[in-house]
Amino acid sequence: MIDPRSTLAATKSSSFLSGLEEGAKDSILAAAEIRRISAKQNITTGGHSATVLFLVQDGRVRYYHVTKGGDLVLLAWLGPGDVIGLGALLKGPIKYMATAEATSNCELLVWKQPLIRELLIEHPLLGENALRIALGYLRNYVDRHIALATTSAEKRLAGSLLRLGEQSREIHSNGIEIQVTNDQLAALADISPFTACRVLSNWARAGTVSKKRGRVFLHAPEALMID
Repeated sequence: MIDPRSTLAATKSSSFLSGLEEGAKDSILAAAEIRRISAKQNITTGGHSATVLFLVQDGRVRYYHVTKGGDLVLLAWLGPGDVIGLGALLKGPIKYMATAEATSNCELLVWKQPLIRELLIEHPLLGENALRIALGYLRNYVDRHIALATTSAEKRLAGSLLRLGEQSREIHSNGIEIQVTNDQLAALADISPFTACRVLSNWARAGTVSKKRGRVFLHAPEALMID
């Protein structure tokens, strides 16, 4: 069951709306359509025209690219407040760079290209926020590439788990609940599923994390801040 108060809070705190007055945020959000997507359905498909901007209100989304050889490369794990399809802000034709797939039932705010471009003219700060978000994604990919070349598998896995913990809204008295599988964690950390399972098992024995099917509970984030 979606908590409307929690959903609204996550939406209004989105980086896409950062710095805008409350009235402006309300106006932009009111202009959007609400779309509900079932788990395992695509929100965007890489290579298709970017004609719609999405903002995740509730649910989890995996953002990935499929290579010519058929390999799936996981690029990001998205949740409430994240935006998909920033190319829709541009005037000229551009294609979605990757595929966004709902991994749980999702509720999305949707702006078609003509409308979001009108709102962009009315609220220029949206364009600045979009650039900051795009640069943030680029920074993450640069950091990930550098980590692949310079750090251990354990440190990369720790970094991925900590980032997912920061995104999670499921905080309990005994830790943070993260909805992710071993394979998904491995893909984000650029390591093998076997290595991810081994390292997670070591952390579980130490009490740093615990695991259930499709979930990791992070009990001691400070223990993963590996030098």
